[in-house]
Amino acid sequence: MEMSRTASPAHVAKRTKVRYGILLLIFVITTFNYADRATLSVTGSAMRAEFGFDAIRMGYIFSAFSWAYVLSQLPAGWLLDRFGARRVYAASIFLWSLFTLLQSSIGLLGSAAAAVIALFVLRFAMGAAESPAFPANAKVVASWFPTNERGTASAIFNSAQYFAAVIFTPLMAWLTHAFGWHAVYLVMGVAGLLLALTWLKVMKNPADHPRVSRAELDYIEQGGGVVNGHTKAARAADVASTGGWSLVRQLLTNRMLVGVYLAQYCINVLTYFFLTWFPIYLVQARGMTILQAGLVASLPAICGFSGGVLGGVLSDGLIRRGHSLTIARKVPIVGGMLLSVCIIGCNYVSTDWIVVALMSLAFFGKGIGALGWAVVADTSPKEALGLSGAIFNMFGNVAGIVTPIVIGYLVAKTGSFNGALVFVGLNALLTVFSYLVIVKDIKRVELRRG
Repeated sequence: MEMSRTASPAHVAKRTKVRYGILLLIFVITTFNYADRATLSVTGSAMRAEFGFDAIRMGYIFSAFSWAYVLSQLPAGWLLDRFGARRVYAASIFLWSLFTLLQSSIGLLGSAAAAVIALFVLRFAMGAAESPAFPANAKVVASWFPTNERGTASAIFNSAQYFAAVIFTPLMAWLTHAFGWHAVYLVMGVAGLLLALTWLKVMKNPADHPRVSRAELDYIEQGGGVVNGHTKAARAADVASTGGWSLVRQLLTNRMLVGVYLAQYCINVLTYFFLTWFPIYLVQARGMTILQAGLVASLPAICGFSGGVLGGVLSDGLIRRGHSLTIARKVPIVGGMLLSVCIIGCNYVSTDWIVVALMSLAFFGKGIGALGWAVVADTSPKEALGLSGAIFNMFGNVAGIVTPIVIGYLVAKTGSFNGALVFVGLNALLTVFSYLVIVKDIKRVELRRG
């Protein structure tokens, strides 16, 4: 393979580590991605006080993001495979940051009704704009990392969701307190626009990056990395030869991929329990104050972050020790999700610190088992990495719509969170079933042409 630029002998001989810089960039971008999603949860109380939003209106506004995010996954995946991660991701970052920035101005509309409509529309647009983010992350990791490093790389960018909760939630709360809720949207929006420009400047395919040595390029390619990506003409040919909906059908009728997609839905049931109902559980079922619940809720996020990184390191370590890809991915996933089942134990204890410990242990296990994005990078057809990642993300984020509703129904009907915790624990067990029974061997899918 010929490099696309001239390099000195020393540069060719030394294995550079440019891929780690790319990983740091997508980690930072993903941290802002989750922080921007959380802006309304932080500023919501102040905005309700100013505009007089009732709880029902706020609920509709909260839902706007998730509906758009899920519905936009397939178009986003098609765009990634057709035009490449560099341009599509840059547009995604720019647009979601612009919509975040515009939310700072809804007070200029003059009435609460107009503010509600504008905020709903902007949150909906923001959800659509963010839809390519995680499939793009998976596509970049598949290009820049060999198989024996892909688990760690995927776990690191996925752990940004926990990092955002630990770092940005207090920061945005301080901005709201010190300068008003408008400041949160101004700061996050401007920072995101700068990130979009940074992404365009830094991101290239490994084979085209001026700082990548021949040694690093060979290491990535020989380890299974898609170093050249696809040229524009090749991407167009791939889309044409496989067909649009025909390609979707091939992905959705592949037993292994369906098992992976189902498992991601089940894993995200745990995620959305912690993002939505967990603080309310601590207040209503455990009698904590709102301040106590806010502090306690950060502990599972820290445990999830550490578990997420550990799961990736463990998985890649198994590959380096000679274990198959199937064993290396399934051992952390199955072990971690079995650990998450301990959340049901909260129904049988009364001491607060034990409850917090069980919740933190469950989220730690969920972090270890959250290797789905690595599996997507390992298994998706090379010409449909974006689309497969989008379907995977669509399945996973349906849990963001279903979980709050199901738990709300269970709590309303029973007057207790016991059924809700059983529901969450059973989904952890269903993840184990998916990987052990449905997925079978983990390997890259070959598409049928014609």
